[in-house]
Amino acid sequence: MRLDKFLKVSRLIKRRTVANEACDAGRVMVNGRPAKASVQVKPGDVIEIGFGTKSVKAEVLDVQETTRKEQAKDLFKYLEE
Repeated sequence: MRLDKFLKVSRLIKRRTVANEACDAGRVMVNGRPAKASVQVKPGDVIEIGFGTKSVKAEVLDVQETTRKEQAKDLFKYLEE
């Protein structure tokens, strides 16, 4: 699945256009490398998103095309810094 779509489906970022902009600005890294929105993510990948001075690190646990709000948190787990 594309990175921008995963960020939206998992609700790490609310909108796909915002996910695209974050990727274009270089604020999203996958497995330690800057990633474009079109990068394919799979279970086991580590995504790091920079939000201003904070950053969020999450490991991909599952990839689904659509999900309900209650199940979105099951697609990833937060990693400690």
